[in-house]
Amino acid sequence: MDIIGHPGRDYAAVRKNLEGNDWKAAFTFFQWAGKQRGYTHSFRQYHCVIAVLGKMRRFNAAWALISEMKKGGRNGGGESMVSQQTLLIMIRRYSAVHDVDKAIKTFYAYKRFNLHVGVHEFHDLLSALCRYKNVKEAEVLLKCNKDVYPLTTKSFNIILNGWCNVICSPREGRRVWWEMCNRGIPRDVISYSTIITCYSKCNETREVIKIFNELKALRVNPDIRIYNGVIHAFCKSGLEKEARELMKSMKEKGIHPTAITYNSMIMPLCKKGKTLDAFKLFDEMLQRRLLPTVQTYHAFFRASRTSQEALSILQKMSKMGCCLNHDTYTMLIRKFCRWDEFENVWKLWNEMISNGLDPDRSSYVALVNGLLLNGKLEEAYKYHVEMKSKGLLPEPEIEQTLQAWMAAKQTTEQSMVNSGTKCIDGWDPLSSHKAFRNVPYEMLQKLMDGVVNVWRRANPSF
Repeated sequence: MDIIGHPGRDYAAVRKNLEGNDWKAAFTFFQWAGKQRGYTHSFRQYHCVIAVLGKMRRFNAAWALISEMKKGGRNGGGESMVSQQTLLIMIRRYSAVHDVDKAIKTFYAYKRFNLHVGVHEFHDLLSALCRYKNVKEAEVLLKCNKDVYPLTTKSFNIILNGWCNVICSPREGRRVWWEMCNRGIPRDVISYSTIITCYSKCNETREVIKIFNELKALRVNPDIRIYNGVIHAFCKSGLEKEARELMKSMKEKGIHPTAITYNSMIMPLCKKGKTLDAFKLFDEMLQRRLLPTVQTYHAFFRASRTSQEALSILQKMSKMGCCLNHDTYTMLIRKFCRWDEFENVWKLWNEMISNGLDPDRSSYVALVNGLLLNGKLEEAYKYHVEMKSKGLLPEPEIEQTLQAWMAAKQTTEQSMVNSGTKCIDGWDPLSSHKAFRNVPYEMLQKLMDGVVNVWRRANPSF
């Protein structure tokens, strides 16, 4: 099999191939391995493949594996391998595609597999629904089942977090916040942390201060997350001095700042262009022996205005041993495309693959978009096709534009064939149309103008 390759190929190379975006090859290998004598799949392997199938919306194939697990594996005859975690994977996958009905039906299937169903499992269902923005449905489900699963601080915190930090709706968060009060459900430190984080994200600094003062009046001891949220709100509102004083106050209470605390200050400073102040905090982190996170570097990358700045930050990141993830590569590819430095784009693209990170949808969209906006239509189309071949959905506008370009190109080539005109290597119909009188130049010119106008409007950052 191609996925295994030549005899003697090392384990790391095989695993890298399996964990890539080629899920069909991975599934084929999984099925082939299960038929080998003396070998049986483990819980972890089943769960991994079920999660991948669910992600690719191959739910029937996923349920077929669960039925196989119920029989004790492919050979059968053993105890059921299905656990609460198995069905929770399916609940999360259904929630991700917003199929709430099937997520709920999967929850009620616990009993069919002789699995215990309690408050903990119900909370897992609510969390899965909220995680993928099905918060309204989760709230209805919570209240409809209040006689079976009593309303508690934890259950309301799940809904509160969904509205506040997933949907990011201060209005809905405020409604749930007061409903907890009206129902007599006590609000704990997690409740306060959730609502403060929401107000902080939405620049409602007055509400942050109000809730923070209320918390102190009730003698609820703030945790590190609450301090981080308030510090972040202060910095976003330009109250850096107050943020510093609050950081000093938390130290006096024995709560030591973490990398996330510093990120809460660095990120808004970078967004405002105060990179010198942000770098001072960065140096302070290092002095305190706090390792910057990938989010720390992302803040500086977003603030970078030249390739030299970005490369300098990248060098620091590598020196500190902080690994780049998909988001890092996507962000940098987008920036270098904007700066028309495709030598660095291809270096990053190849490095991403060599580091075991197969390009995901966001990576492809950033690359194709960048190539398109820089007039590199042949390459943009090539990677667009490659993206679709991996089962990744392209942006509708990108697909429409590239399809229109390909249709125009084919029409042009057919026109040249009909007229007996020979194509010269490197010929550009937009710049050399006088040499080829039968080329529909006006059509190509309008198309190219449309490409630029559409994508400049849709991508003002480019």
